[in-house]
Amino acid sequence: MNNFKMVCLDIDGTLLNSNHRITEKVKAVINIVANEKNIPVILVSARMPKGIKFLQKELEIEEPIICYSGALILDKDGKVLSQEFINALELEKIYKLVSDHNIHISLYKDDEWYIEEMDYWAKQESEITNITPKIIDFKDLIKLWKKEGTGPNKILCMASPDEINILKENIKAVELNIYPSKPTYLEIMPIKASKTSAINCLQKEFGINKAEIIAMGDNYNDVDMLEYAGVGVAMGNAPEYVKKHANDVTLTNDEDGVGEALEKYIINLNAVL
Repeated sequence: MNNFKMVCLDIDGTLLNSNHRITEKVKAVINIVANEKNIPVILVSARMPKGIKFLQKELEIEEPIICYSGALILDKDGKVLSQEFINALELEKIYKLVSDHNIHISLYKDDEWYIEEMDYWAKQESEITNITPKIIDFKDLIKLWKKEGTGPNKILCMASPDEINILKENIKAVELNIYPSKPTYLEIMPIKASKTSAINCLQKEFGINKAEIIAMGDNYNDVDMLEYAGVGVAMGNAPEYVKKHANDVTLTNDEDGVGEALEKYIINLNAVL
């Protein structure tokens, strides 16, 4: 049986319940794993650093973080270990497309979130994440990034499910990783960025074999890390497609699923070893 040396946790729909909170049970179990068993608990998310760091504080863990689904990896001191960005020319094409369809677009780079106006979607996302975006003219921002030869780590488009489906079909870019993180959200990342590539980077830092990693997630962008890890655990609230690609399925995020899985695979297992 696996002697796990790293835990990789998705955040939304996995670590957090439907009220965007970490339950006391999950918090207590993670505390045992991280601080008593000394097993690194790595938060792996499409979120920006600001949206992850406060959860680390709540959990009382100090470890590297994987942001933007692998497009940005920071060590525990905030130093960049690796990053990928979307070319400003690709961004320009997407910006024109969403503008023509009147779809909300957010841009994320490093630890900043940029919007053009505080509309319904930006307000909703701000309430969920507790982060205030910067309002800026995207044409000026794209011009600047073109000049600098850089671009965003992530693009987030928000609209009705029908509009998101149409947008997904219309973005024809081979250099991008595109997936819906929920029916109203379309996440766009650099093609080289994935949760698995980021985990692979950290396992080298820690000197850990992939068989010694347990990963948990609930959505389509978690499938690659669930398949990669020694044991991939899908949440009970995950779509059937995600569950099929996991080694095991735990309880839902509203039933302390993360806590249940960590007890099963680490705490109880280690107790009998």
